Amino acid sequence: MFKIVAATANKHKLDEFKKLLHDQNADIIGLDAYPEMPPIEENGQNFKENAGIKALAAQTYCGIPAFGDDSGLEVEALNGAPGLYSARYAATPEERINRVLEELEGKSNRNARFVCVIAIAANDEVVETFEGEVKGKIIDTPRGTGGFGYDPIFVPDGYDQTFAEMPEELKNQISHRARACQAAIEFIEDEMSILDDDF
Repeated sequence: MFKIVAATANKHKLDEFKKLLHDQNADIIGLDAYPEMPPIEENGQNFKENAGIKALAAQTYCGIPAFGDDSGLEVEALNGAPGLYSARYAATPEERINRVLEELEGKSNRNARFVCVIAIAANDEVVETFEGEVKGKIIDTPRGTGGFGYDPIFVPDGYDQTFAEMPEELKNQISHRARACQAAIEFIEDEMSILDDDF
């Protein structure tokens, strides 16, 4: 089993990663195990850059391979907002959802997509990045109590339930994070020696 740091202090994200990667020979550690690590400044211009910044910062500080993810909701009618600012669009998850719904009032285009980019860092460099997306629609009223973030207002294409209404197992098969994770898993399986080198 190899150790890898998930560059997040978000318990929801960490739990989701552990479930997505439970079949892999990996011991996934969150940044809560490194409370003295300084905050990571996410100053990238896109999801890929931010994911790389997080992964490299965690790998450098912790001294073992790390992966970082950056993800968000992009709404067509809002010119891609909240996008990079999905986690900072308002003070609380409820306020973030309400802001999106208020900004969509009167707009007929409800198309949106969730995007996730995962970067893997080892040996003081970003080794590779992987992107996953899921397209869907924004509904008028939040539904469901599962998931987190914008899940209660997002219905993926081909389904009737929001991410917050879906069984966790189903969401973890089709989500943007699941798709990025699957690509990362295939890379890790093929390139395990990269993560083992010097560690």
